[in-house]
Amino acid sequence: MNLEVHNIVGNPIIRHKYSCDPTALVYNNTVYLYTGHDEAPPGTEDYVMNDWLCFSSKDMTDWMEHPSPLRARDFSWASGDAYATKVIQRDGIFYWYVAVTHASVDGKAIGVAVSENPTGPFNDVRGSALITHDMLPFNSNEKANLDPGILIDDDGQAFIFWGNGTCYYAKLKDNMMELDSDIKKINLPGFEEGIHIHKRGEWYYLSYGFGMPEKVAYAMSKSISGPWEFRGILNELAGNCQTNRPCIIEFNGRSYFIYHNGALKNGGSHRRSVCIDYLYYNADGTMKRVLMTSEGVATIACPKE
Repeated sequence: MNLEVHNIVGNPIIRHKYSCDPTALVYNNTVYLYTGHDEAPPGTEDYVMNDWLCFSSKDMTDWMEHPSPLRARDFSWASGDAYATKVIQRDGIFYWYVAVTHASVDGKAIGVAVSENPTGPFNDVRGSALITHDMLPFNSNEKANLDPGILIDDDGQAFIFWGNGTCYYAKLKDNMMELDSDIKKINLPGFEEGIHIHKRGEWYYLSYGFGMPEKVAYAMSKSISGPWEFRGILNELAGNCQTNRPCIIEFNGRSYFIYHNGALKNGGSHRRSVCIDYLYYNADGTMKRVLMTSEGVATIACPKE
């Protein structure tokens, strides 16, 4: 199969399609970028999202597009809507956590698909949702189950974070496909949605959409269970777009902040585009405010195989 490579200098990094809600995985000297796919035609101000996209790069500017490895309706229990996701690898298996609309339970739900390859195909081996609205502590918000984020801690314990309006978290079993604790809440100032969790050294970081229109803010803790200390704004309003969803990765000795805006022609809140800029840390572990640029990031030398 011939895969098309897009050499993009500057932001947005994907320009032949609208892309949104980025998540990324570093595996075998390669960055795998997974995005949502906005398909609303110009003039339609509503979310039209049916599948997710997958790209890979060894240098952060040459992005190879892979065939769409997953669609919302690949989950037999879902009625559609390909919202934000998270992909993580454990013991050579790739787990893709998604938010979709449930076909028979009111509200949104979180599912998980599995593959032996980072580019898929992915399959819903559970055959049912991991989290449904009726599992939550009382919440009248039908969008409460959005935007999953996953962390596997240093001791091997996995956690899932998610939410819209309220941030939730729970432990995952070793099989990565079942909850292993009660669902708990975290109080985060201005929390809207779009959570990303990562760990660096002794610090845990929760980054998320803050307010509406969404900036990105973050909190820090030395324990996965908190208390979480709010550390302020990480990223200002992205251009021409009401929402944002951060993703933070380390690759070849540098930190990257991945997000979306509405910068392409006819773009906007329902026709978004993924961008990448550099992320820097202060000596005390706090993160410096991200400088969004049109130049984006530079090509890095391809690592030796």
